[in-house]
Amino acid sequence: MNRCHITDRRMLGGVEPLLARIAVNDAEGVELIQIREKDLPARALCELVSRAVALCRHSKVIVNTRVDVALACGAHGVHLPAYSPAPGEFRRIVPPGFIIGVSCHDLAELRAAESEGADYALFAPVFRPLSKTDPRPPHGLDGLRAACRSVRLPVYALGGITGGNAPDCVQAGAAGIAGITLFQS
Repeated sequence: MNRCHITDRRMLGGVEPLLARIAVNDAEGVELIQIREKDLPARALCELVSRAVALCRHSKVIVNTRVDVALACGAHGVHLPAYSPAPGEFRRIVPPGFIIGVSCHDLAELRAAESEGADYALFAPVFRPLSKTDPRPPHGLDGLRAACRSVRLPVYALGGITGGNAPDCVQAGAAGIAGITLFQS
């Protein structure tokens, strides 16, 4: 099962505790670390991403939204929100092997992410999120199953993922799981 740790430094009490948690998850073989610190100014974000890239021996570091920061800091990829420019638009400026993921909330967004050249998609919410409120109704395992069957793209389950329901997500067809709380607690 592939795993994606989505970061939230505020939940952990700052950058240093976050980097310590990234080190633990890297040592445990978590495949993706998505730096999702939307409120950080560019310089502070660059510093955090650079430190995470230097720290990780196993995990690939993905930067939320900021292709420029990902490229400048040597990250392995970027994660785009739904309704961003198509992943294919960025392929012209990123190196070979650069990972581009997309957030998706329905089947149409999943199909668009696949046709536009995304490498993976986060599909949410599968369950009620643990770290934030989300006005969208959860898709549940049946919705996740339908989503995974609708594309060849690797789909990560996101939203309310716990150690208890993660195997059910994979059994429903998810390539992996993603979360904030699951990987930071």
